[in-house]
Amino acid sequence: MAMASFQSVVYFLCLGASLLCLVLLIRSYMRTGTTLLLWSALCFVGLALNNLFLIVDVILLPEVYILPFRYLSSLAAVGVLLYGFIWELD
Repeated sequence: MAMASFQSVVYFLCLGASLLCLVLLIRSYMRTGTTLLLWSALCFVGLALNNLFLIVDVILLPEVYILPFRYLSSLAAVGVLLYGFIWELD
């Protein structure tokens, strides 16, 4: 029982950390206007969504199979960041 509550705390801390990074990146983008910060913030939107899907999948609804949504959100997050890196290279 203690291990399950420890996992829940870790999952919520990961969600909080990704949301905090998202807020800090957006705030920095609004101040400087550097587009790489925008792409990074959009990446953290996907990572926060991935963490939210993880909480729903493991804690809230363990009987529902939403693993493809978790994979798609992480793939979209990395894809957005990769696209931003390539866009900034030009």
